[in-house]
Amino acid sequence: MDINQIAQMAGVSRATVSRYLNDGYVSQEKRAAIRRVIEKTGYVPSQHAKTLRTGKTNVVGIIIPKINSASVSRMVAGITPVLNAAGYQVLLANTDNDASREVDFLRLFSEKNQVDGVILIATVITEEHREAISSLPVPIVVLDQDVDFRSCVFQNDYEGMREVASIALRSARRPAYIGVFEEDVAVGRMRRQGFLAACAEAGVEVPERAMRIAEFTVDSGYEQAEALLETYPELDGIVCATDSIAYGALTCLREYGRRVPEDVVVTGMDDSEISQIVTPTLTTVHLHYKTSGAQTARMLVGFMTGEEYVARKVKMDYEVVARNSTR
Repeated sequence: MDINQIAQMAGVSRATVSRYLNDGYVSQEKRAAIRRVIEKTGYVPSQHAKTLRTGKTNVVGIIIPKINSASVSRMVAGITPVLNAAGYQVLLANTDNDASREVDFLRLFSEKNQVDGVILIATVITEEHREAISSLPVPIVVLDQDVDFRSCVFQNDYEGMREVASIALRSARRPAYIGVFEEDVAVGRMRRQGFLAACAEAGVEVPERAMRIAEFTVDSGYEQAEALLETYPELDGIVCATDSIAYGALTCLREYGRRVPEDVVVTGMDDSEISQIVTPTLTTVHLHYKTSGAQTARMLVGFMTGEEYVARKVKMDYEVVARNSTR
């Protein structure tokens, strides 16, 4: 079944059917005739043919670093309703924290008629990323990193960490920090700087042996907390770059007989759902990931439809949530 057969069965021209399918003007009588034929035959217009006619795919590519990340899932949950409401489908590309695969997907989306726009949930921005992004023939918005060359939506990682670390420092005078690799500017570098700023404000010096680097997992949080207990046993606080790392630290401390918060205070950042049910409940920073996803999608739709032209940055707000892992 094709458009010519639909036109013949409805008793109208092929051009009339084309206008109907593309929301152009068609008289009520002819519109009703075409609709009856389509309902009777179950005809579905070819997306490929429509793409050839309009140059639009009505598809948005979303590049994500990790499919099982609580923060990423919240961002995607904010993105998809906005895009769906605007008539766009989503093509999800998971990189498993492999920066080179991010670049590969950016290059793939640069090919003709792949997508109408791209959202990159970024962890690192290398020169290869910049080159691939500059080659994109379609709009892109970067989510979760502050970049200077494209529109972006990002979290206030520095201030959020500085404030939650200050809560830990109310009772901790020998704090330790478990962060992530600093190539991730937002979570690695900015959160580490926020922690050190809070320590400087409190007049607390942090020795190098009190600083550890973990992966974005509970297991890695456990391992690095265990290493801290060996190299810095006098610690009385562990400030963690993410909630997942903090969950591992809490488990390690419990197994080593350290009471939280009586002996050691612990903080995280992200405010994942589990933070409300772990024992003790976790003091953390609520970042508005879902809202940031929705903001990013609205910005991209504006670029794709021509309603928005000026590149801009949006820094999200945050809320510190004090729970039972601190005093």
